[in-house]
Amino acid sequence: MTEQTKVLNHVVQRAADREGKFLTFSLDQEEYGIGILKVKEIIGMMRVTPVPQTPEHVKGVINLRGKVIPVIDLRIRFGMSSAEYTDRTCIVVVETDSDRGRLHIGVVVDSVSEVLNIKGSDIENTPEFGTTLNTDYILGMAKTTGSVKILLDIDKVLSTDEQSLLMEVA
Repeated sequence: MTEQTKVLNHVVQRAADREGKFLTFSLDQEEYGIGILKVKEIIGMMRVTPVPQTPEHVKGVINLRGKVIPVIDLRIRFGMSSAEYTDRTCIVVVETDSDRGRLHIGVVVDSVSEVLNIKGSDIENTPEFGTTLNTDYILGMAKTTGSVKILLDIDKVLSTDEQSLLMEVA
């Protein structure tokens, strides 16, 4: 097998690994997506109990059917301005994998849009923004009719230290 064929096979495999169904949602008028297999459920906004001495993007915890779930606000995590919660604001409960095991996290989003089946050929690699910007948590950019959706690798949205903190909070 030639080197060029190996590279082409790797690119085709990477595209196939990223394709699938994604739950899309909005944050500050931009569209994002999370692999549907990571989504456990979507719930309306509910009272979040703050936890002292946590980062600003950690809103606190909720009691979901007897299980304590940490909640983060993705707008704040991504450096966007916070916004008033509306009747469309909701919490997407996701399952993340970390060095310390699986963790359920509630992610506050402005609104949930739809579930899309995105082909690997419609997913572009994340553009290079230089060495100072960490984009490891971006799986790719999905080209859809008239727009681009930023696909997130939810396992990498939080650092290992942040995941450890949330495991302690929960």
